[in-house]
Amino acid sequence: MFEFIRTHQRLMQFLLMLLIMPSFAFFGIEGYSRFRGGEDSVAKVAGQSITKQEFDAAQREQMERFRQMFGGQFDSKMLDTPEARKNILDGLIAQRVLAAEAAHERLSVSDQTLQQTILNIPGMTGADGKFDVERYKSLLAAQGMTPAMYEARLRQELTLQQVNNAVQGTAFAPKTVAGRLSDLNDQEREVQELLFKTSGYVSQVKVTDDMLKDYYEKNGRQFEIPEQVKAEYVLLNNDVVASQISVSDADIQSYYEQNAKRYSEEEQRRASHILIKVDKNASAAEKAAAKEKAEKILAQVRKNPNDFAKLAKEYSQDPGSAERGGDLDFFSRGMMVKPFEDVAFKLKPGEISDLVQTDFGYHIIQLTAIKPAKAKSFDEVKAQIAADIKKQLAAKKFAEMAEQFTNTVYEQSESLKPVADKLKLKIETIGGLTRTPSPALPQNAPFNQPKFLTALFSDDAIKNKRNTDAIEVAPNTLIAGHVIEYKPVAKRPFDEVKNVIRDRVMQAEAEKLAKKAGEEKLAALKSGGETGGFSEAKTVSRVKNAGMSGAELGSVMKADVSKLPAFAGVEVPGQGYAVYRINKVGQPATPDTARRQAEQQQVANALAQQEMLAYLEVLKKKAKVQITKPVAEKSEADANETK
Repeated sequence: MFEFIRTHQRLMQFLLMLLIMPSFAFFGIEGYSRFRGGEDSVAKVAGQSITKQEFDAAQREQMERFRQMFGGQFDSKMLDTPEARKNILDGLIAQRVLAAEAAHERLSVSDQTLQQTILNIPGMTGADGKFDVERYKSLLAAQGMTPAMYEARLRQELTLQQVNNAVQGTAFAPKTVAGRLSDLNDQEREVQELLFKTSGYVSQVKVTDDMLKDYYEKNGRQFEIPEQVKAEYVLLNNDVVASQISVSDADIQSYYEQNAKRYSEEEQRRASHILIKVDKNASAAEKAAAKEKAEKILAQVRKNPNDFAKLAKEYSQDPGSAERGGDLDFFSRGMMVKPFEDVAFKLKPGEISDLVQTDFGYHIIQLTAIKPAKAKSFDEVKAQIAADIKKQLAAKKFAEMAEQFTNTVYEQSESLKPVADKLKLKIETIGGLTRTPSPALPQNAPFNQPKFLTALFSDDAIKNKRNTDAIEVAPNTLIAGHVIEYKPVAKRPFDEVKNVIRDRVMQAEAEKLAKKAGEEKLAALKSGGETGGFSEAKTVSRVKNAGMSGAELGSVMKADVSKLPAFAGVEVPGQGYAVYRINKVGQPATPDTARRQAEQQQVANALAQQEMLAYLEVLKKKAKVQITKPVAEKSEADANETK
């Protein structure tokens, strides 16, 4: 669409990206001191502390990001490792040294670049395809941000990108290196196969009862029936809480009146424009030339107002709208740059503006239509308001009920009935649970989550017959369980699995015979033996496997081909042993240019990453980075998460 006005759809993606980095990472070096709490630091960068609170906040935000990505499948233990905690601290240090370098080099992001970046963000258009300002503000508010905070974070992120891009842009991949790697990938080998099939040796296998019993004893875990429990459970989440809340018509009416603006459509205006571009940092002469050109066009427009669309197609330098005669469609306040908006909302339908200067150049605006502000009726939004009120009340009530839920299942641990009666919850029963989530059960089911299953299989739950603690398996979702039946690990009787064992033993013994025969043939071929019995020749390469498995292709491509024919052998699981005769080695007649270019770019990217890592090490030394407290032990965030 037109390049400077329309707010596009990348906001939601960008907000999710913000979750990856802790809030303080988006403020300048000066801003870091506001987050320092005494001497409780885990590292120092350029004399500034990274506090334990900052580290814990970063860990919590990373946990929340993973929780949003993986939902109920997320287990906080994924981040409960020394390596994970070290990676988080390394990330904070990298952010800090890059920010310090950006400040030292006086790098900045212009208002125009910032605005253009925001305008290119998708995700905030309504059903009518237009930018929804209220939704924009609401989404920011949901992330605990104001528009000003959002712009400050984005500006800092773009500044850090300048440092990153400047360093990675210096990486250079010699064509000879990339070319050699591509040559290795392209290299073709003509091969023939001689397969010693396992099935051909089954008849030679003699299986005894002793062999079967020996297999049964050595591979007992293959025949285990895992321990299982049957359990009762109670669930507390927002839906359960909301089901217990009733909202009266009077409450809905009052909410409607107090929030009337939320249920109103703002005035919208439709306009067309002609843009003559000139950068805000252009010279005075360039600006004067652009203004002179715009004034001449304005004179033509005033002389023939009905030709506005024709003149826009001919002269406007906004490619998105020029082809539509300059039409920008309907927009509301907040969707345009301010100078443009101020003028557009003063014009009358059909009226043409004087020249309007913005950071993008000079505009001639014609107002074409007005949609007056319109309030939605009470009946139109009654159901939505009722749901909103329930959601708000449920969120508040959940916190209260969650404390009661947690305390009751712990204090009256002999049964779930007290908590069910107290909070009006339903006791459910589920059987066949094991220590790990079952693929046969819904993956997002609260009772099929690792944290709950771990609690359910604890000694306290199984041996002492006590309730589990209240387990948070998803945001605002608590579950507690009580084991009513436990089945320990059992081993299937030998006679029950004897036939299965017989098949496995015969297969294993036949594979041994096939491998022995294949290796003997390979040794004979390398000594100049008979070369008959091979299949038809086929050509393979590292990028064209011709149906060969990774192991088979690897054996062929790694074989020494200094003397042809060459031979290689490899076990083929489930099939037997394959011997390959390599007859020719060469390059394809027509190389894949696009792939070779992609491989060269991959090499360049790898070198760029190495450059960046090396640069970060230099910056760390320059900033005199110190680790003041090891983070290998559990942080506060970890401890709280695993309680």
